[in-house]
Amino acid sequence: MPVTFALIARIPAEGVADFRAYEDAVLPLLPEFNGSLERRLRNSDGTIEMHIVSFASEADFLNYRNDPRRTAQASLLEKSSATLELLPMANV
Repeated sequence: MPVTFALIARIPAEGVADFRAYEDAVLPLLPEFNGSLERRLRNSDGTIEMHIVSFASEADFLNYRNDPRRTAQASLLEKSSATLELLPMANV
């Protein structure tokens, strides 16, 4: 069963470069886990970003989250001081 998430990231101005470096490293992994970045939105100064991401299954999502190449980039995310809100969503 497919799953869809909305991710809202709030990034301090001084963390934008680290957040973008993290995203550049982990977003290309999505297709390997039957994932798709359906939409990516960003405000004008880069301090708020929203993603709509879908996976073919919950297992694919969990495999993506636990992939060592992704977790190896966690220090960039932490350094960015971004706060993330991950919301499970459904098509209506």
